Amino acid sequence: MTNHAGVRPATWARIAPLGAAALVAAGVAYVGAVDPGEPGHYPPCPLLWLTGLYCPGCGGLRALHALTRGDVGAAVGLNPLLLVTIPLVVVWWSIWAVRAWRGRAQRWGGRWGAVIWGYLGVVIVFGVVRNLPFAAFLGP
Repeated sequence: MTNHAGVRPATWARIAPLGAAALVAAGVAYVGAVDPGEPGHYPPCPLLWLTGLYCPGCGGLRALHALTRGDVGAAVGLNPLLLVTIPLVVVWWSIWAVRAWRGRAQRWGGRWGAVIWGYLGVVIVFGVVRNLPFAAFLGP
């Protein structure tokens, strides 16, 4: 069975991780080339703009830009959660790619469900704590 483009669904499942990796690589290349620290290139964080509070992602683009320049210290200072997230995403993507290549469907329940919910909890706690006075060092 083929779809409207003449490609079998199993083939789409195999190339989807490669397409996702290409999109992420293009995004990282763009952030590396266009400095988010200069006004006018990216929209402001809506939460910060509306409330003055940092969201868990605030400083993430500038941290990613610093990483593309090899400045790990600046990246940690801007958004330490990003440095935790990148290896998790790489591991998840690797598992997805291997499973897709072997023709196995990605399963989101069980262990992965616990990891996703646990990470979501970390993101929420990080977003709250970075706005508390004693944790000002977590702000971008």
